[in-house]
Amino acid sequence: MFGKQLVKRFAMDEAQLDQLTQQALGETDDAQLEEAMGATVGEIAPNALVKGKVLRILDDGSVFVDVGYKAEGRIPLDEFEDPAAVEAGQEVELYVERIVDEEGHVELSKRRADRIRGWQEMIRTHQEGDIIEGVVKIKTRGGLLVNVQVNDCTVAVFLPASQVNIRRTGDVSEFIDQTVRARIIKIDEERQNIVVSRRKLIEEEREEQKQKLLAEIEEGQIRTGIVKNIADFGVFVDLGGLDGLLHITDMSWGRINHPTEMVQIDQEVEVKVLKVDFERERIALGMKQKTESPWEKIGEKYPVNGRVTGEVVNLMSYGAFVKLEDGVEGLVHISEMSWTKRVNHPSEVVSVSDQVEVVVLEINQEKQEISLCMKQTAVNPWDMVSESYPPGTIIRGRVRNLTNYGAFIELQEGIDGLLHITDMSWTKKITHPSETVKKGEEIECVVLSVDQDKKRIALGLKQLTPDPWSQDIPARYHIGDSFPGTVTKITNFGVFVQLEEGLEGLLHVSELADHKVENPADVVKIGQKVEVRVIKIDPDDRKIGLTLIQTHFDEDGQEVESSYSEPEQQPAALGALASQLKGLSDRFKSTEEEAPADAGETPDAGDSDAGGSDAGDSADGEKPDGDSSEG
Repeated sequence: MFGKQLVKRFAMDEAQLDQLTQQALGETDDAQLEEAMGATVGEIAPNALVKGKVLRILDDGSVFVDVGYKAEGRIPLDEFEDPAAVEAGQEVELYVERIVDEEGHVELSKRRADRIRGWQEMIRTHQEGDIIEGVVKIKTRGGLLVNVQVNDCTVAVFLPASQVNIRRTGDVSEFIDQTVRARIIKIDEERQNIVVSRRKLIEEEREEQKQKLLAEIEEGQIRTGIVKNIADFGVFVDLGGLDGLLHITDMSWGRINHPTEMVQIDQEVEVKVLKVDFERERIALGMKQKTESPWEKIGEKYPVNGRVTGEVVNLMSYGAFVKLEDGVEGLVHISEMSWTKRVNHPSEVVSVSDQVEVVVLEINQEKQEISLCMKQTAVNPWDMVSESYPPGTIIRGRVRNLTNYGAFIELQEGIDGLLHITDMSWTKKITHPSETVKKGEEIECVVLSVDQDKKRIALGLKQLTPDPWSQDIPARYHIGDSFPGTVTKITNFGVFVQLEEGLEGLLHVSELADHKVENPADVVKIGQKVEVRVIKIDPDDRKIGLTLIQTHFDEDGQEVESSYSEPEQQPAALGALASQLKGLSDRFKSTEEEAPADAGETPDAGDSDAGGSDAGDSADGEKPDGDSSEG
């Protein structure tokens, strides 16, 4: 057959071939040749391992192999572990897939022969529970394939992703080309499959290390470990068989926002053992404890009332935290930021990373707290108020705010004075400060008093002009004089009559008619014009008492007939006038004793609701004593 192939290949005729064959065989006859061939060519069957010899490498990338049969077989070159090392004469072990035809064509596989030989060697030398070592070559759908060298054979075993490590690995491909050790957990001979676990082996080794660690670990020891996991609250450090927790608060005496600011995964760190719970197998670790706490001698470094400089590291609604050194922070409360400025949030005064000068107010070493102050680094402007604004000083300021009892006038930034409603007008009764001043406008006032301890400044507006009750009003209004007026208010005890702008007198109910009047509204109406005569003047109490001169009015309230005339046009005998005044005086005294008291208005016939604003009155019945605060 081989000869026929040569004939076909070299195009020889049969005569020439016979001649060449005879020359090659010499005197060997056919019987001897048959016997020799039978001794060198054995029987071959499918699914068997056979030895072969490489004859040559063909141009199509296949290897021509003689397996001792009646024909050669071909094997793809890529089935060899090192294709470049394949050469003629090399012996190989092959697997017979099948006999192709009667002429002896054989389908061979070196890869499958290697697998079978490796499997047989693995089964012969290993069993479940054994430890193997191999190189990770391929990532599969469920894990990794690990090549294990057994004698001169290579066997691929399966390492599931769940068995790669103690903690689930995100991407197992990072293990490719790495040498790993694992324990055989399953051998399936029927499917020729071996499953191994690296995790199980690690757990076993860690258990041994853990027992050893627990036997020798003590609180206060300094140990070395590897960072295995990082969380927001801290770091887990492998001490060798057991993880310890390094909490974020034990990493540094200073402020850190996240553990990654100090450590990274797989970093080797030196830690101090703070506490060991042998029953629960938990270990608390610390890094900052390797050095002395900065709070140990805090009082010596930062004495109370001493000035220091620090950095603003955090702002809260109630104040700012200032770092004096690593691990030492103090709080500047919002109330300690400015003497005068009304601070609603610390960001109005400072920003993070600002360098500020502060005064130490108080130290609580046990709680590790320091109270700081910023405003004491500057002069308190209230210490200078008495010198800057002595009583009697005329100032000009802006109306910053209005309340029911007065207006706050800003004298300078953070320094306000109170203009009480009773100090706005000499004659007009002010019920609300908006009747006299407007928010935001600038006005001129006089300083009445300064209470430096209570931080209060009292201001006056009416004091800029002379008090009309001291001379002007007594000079123009005399007992017995008659004047026109307008009814402005009606009460159960009488009627208030406006004599001029800002000046009113009281027309008592007993002075409305000769007969007893039950309801003043039956006699007069608000807005009605009347004629009155002065029967009492009290400059001290700022009151004018009046009596009604009978006047006739039409339906619209307009005067049609009056007995009123200017005093100089009605000359009267002195005796008659004296008699008339005496009668009025006696009647005034008798009615004064009978007048009913009222919680809201004084029943005194001489009372003037708007004509004499009492210095002690206010919208709520009480003057806040020159208070410069807003309640």
